[in-house]
Amino acid sequence: MSDLTTTVSRYLDIWNEADADKRAAAIAELFTADAPYIDPLAAVEGHAGFAAVVAGARDQFKGLGFELHGAVDAHHDQARFQWGLVTEPGAEPIAIGFDVIVTDAEGKIKAVYGFLDKVPAA
Repeated sequence: MSDLTTTVSRYLDIWNEADADKRAAAIAELFTADAPYIDPLAAVEGHAGFAAVVAGARDQFKGLGFELHGAVDAHHDQARFQWGLVTEPGAEPIAIGFDVIVTDAEGKIKAVYGFLDKVPAA
């Protein structure tokens, strides 16, 4: 499970990385080439698709950060976890989501399925 907890940490680090080139390198290292990312707002495949989703979220929520909320629940090659979008570490999240990642035999993410539990008021 510690490997999947590390994978989740690296995944959240991508969402928090401000530099697009560093994000792209981290995505290439952590994800399989054709991995789908599916949540209520997006359904994309591959590194470029996921990078575009992250860039869009970073643009929409400038200055905010994603952090793990609670423990990672993992077994076999999959993990589920809750995250919060916060104004500063430890602050009350303005958005909360629940993601499931599935990894391949080498530990790369081969799919992400996301759900939104709390969204910011419009």
